[in-house]
Amino acid sequence: MTVLDLLPEALPELIELRRHLHAHPELSGEEHQTAALVAGELRRIGWRVREGVGRTGVLAELGPDHGPTVGLRVDMDALPVEERTGLPHASRHQGVMHACGHDLHTCIGLGVARLLAADDGLATRVRLLFQPAEELAQGAVWMRDAGAVEGLDALFGVHVVPNLPAGSVGIRSGCLTAAAGELEITVHGEGGHGARPHEAVDAIWIAARVVTELQQTIARRLDALQPVVVSFGRIEGGRAFNVITDRVRLLGTVRCLDLALHERLPGWIEETVQGICRAAGGDADVRYRCIAPPVHNDPELTALMERCAVERLGCSRVVAVEQPSLGAEDFAELLRDVPGTMLRLGVAGPQGCAPLHHCRFDPDEASLPVGIEVLTATLQAWMLERQTP
Repeated sequence: MTVLDLLPEALPELIELRRHLHAHPELSGEEHQTAALVAGELRRIGWRVREGVGRTGVLAELGPDHGPTVGLRVDMDALPVEERTGLPHASRHQGVMHACGHDLHTCIGLGVARLLAADDGLATRVRLLFQPAEELAQGAVWMRDAGAVEGLDALFGVHVVPNLPAGSVGIRSGCLTAAAGELEITVHGEGGHGARPHEAVDAIWIAARVVTELQQTIARRLDALQPVVVSFGRIEGGRAFNVITDRVRLLGTVRCLDLALHERLPGWIEETVQGICRAAGGDADVRYRCIAPPVHNDPELTALMERCAVERLGCSRVVAVEQPSLGAEDFAELLRDVPGTMLRLGVAGPQGCAPLHHCRFDPDEASLPVGIEVLTATLQAWMLERQTP
């Protein structure tokens, strides 16, 4: 009998924990109750726990207090999304929802913790990182600055994906996610009467041109084989129906797979936006903030995880992820200091699954034991390979 054989017994309580977390989501940097629940569960089963690591993060260790150390990172925060799933355990916090599966991630971490706590002969030290504020792409930096990855020799992670069926996992070596940035553009014009636009410089009209022409310019001035995505998620401007406003603020995100191109994008975007604004008689302030570099899955650790996944699930349920995602992951910030790899966990049920960040995102809970099993097996295999004779 191995610790993995204990999973069926632990699963009902882990599902209940997941539903509790789903019903009580907390936004980035506000994961106080989630962190307290996690810390309590970990202490109860014998882990050495530190709270407040990276603000609301939780760090836990098991095994020897020195020597080789392997880590698992899971994130805990929710999104400012109004849930519309109609589930019995739907969010009880208006305008806040676990629409990205971090409740599942947290319970995968707790499931791995339960199984490893039952192993009386851990070969090396294990460290669990329960991270806040992934959705702001800041929590990984907070935890790294607090020393969460110091002494780690390898780090594993997991993220759910709705394009793979529950019961399967996705594996990819090398580039997994895109470099990402936050873009803020403030368009300046001159206000005036809505009936006399020729006497004003319409900032709303200019902003509309920025949104549309920036997309067109990407298609014509950048290499189509190096995809770049610019998406605006917020527009603010105007105060009255009959007043031409003099200021519009655009907030968006930029994604790119090529790191060298990503580093050139801020200057290129500013030049393009200023050209559009000047041609219309206005100008702009452009601010660009790098959110996260790409996640690069270490080939050796990815091969280990793939081998463990095939051993536990069979070849048919281990899918090669052919293309990287233009989504971003601040897991990459932790990989600046330690090699690591991230597992893709399928969560689509028989009727499919809504996309990440969607108000009807409802992952199939059959994915929970799969993530726990594969990650536990991978951590055990890593420790066995590095066990001191």
